[in-house]
Amino acid sequence: MTDFAARRTMMVDTQVRPSDVTKFPIIDAMLSVPREDFVPAAKREAAYMGENLDLGGGRVLLEPRTLSKMLDALAITNSELVLDVGAAMGYSSAVIAHMAEAVVAVEDDEAMAKEAQEALTGAGIDNVVVHVGPLTEGADQHGPYDVIIVEGGVQQVPDALIDQLKDGGRMACLFMEGALGAVRIGYKDDGHVSWRFSFNAGAPVLKGFEKQKAFQL
Repeated sequence: MTDFAARRTMMVDTQVRPSDVTKFPIIDAMLSVPREDFVPAAKREAAYMGENLDLGGGRVLLEPRTLSKMLDALAITNSELVLDVGAAMGYSSAVIAHMAEAVVAVEDDEAMAKEAQEALTGAGIDNVVVHVGPLTEGADQHGPYDVIIVEGGVQQVPDALIDQLKDGGRMACLFMEGALGAVRIGYKDDGHVSWRFSFNAGAPVLKGFEKQKAFQL
């Protein structure tokens, strides 16, 4: 029988804390949420590895270091509404739910969304709404949002997501350029988002978040 609780502690001690993530709400959430329950059954043993976990179809569960550093940079408070784009089976939403007032988890894969709902219910997390629909469209009926986080690589951010971010809000995106990526935090002011570099990481670019090719005659 695998001791997942011990693996969880080890993940925090070897992947999260050494990455300069020390805020109590993040550490507490990552120690509390059973990551193994939010991955495909065949991948449970690999749930705590220090790398992106392949979920198939070009989708990954971001490595603990990347997610924790994104959350550290976002500094979510317990009065905020968060949009979690590409929530997959709900792990990131479960972690964020410990810090935010509420989370809207957007997932376009119906089977993963169903698994997310079941895993969140099983973990006793009741402040997450799972929304099934295109990742690029977010969930405007629940917004606007204080914080938006995208769980995968992007080359450009869809206007629909920027429109759903409150003025004064912030968003975390992992911009991929070839094999290299940089997480940037965007701050919205007067309808315009200005981006600041946070740290380097990598993940496959999500469908719909690729750079639009310029039309040429």
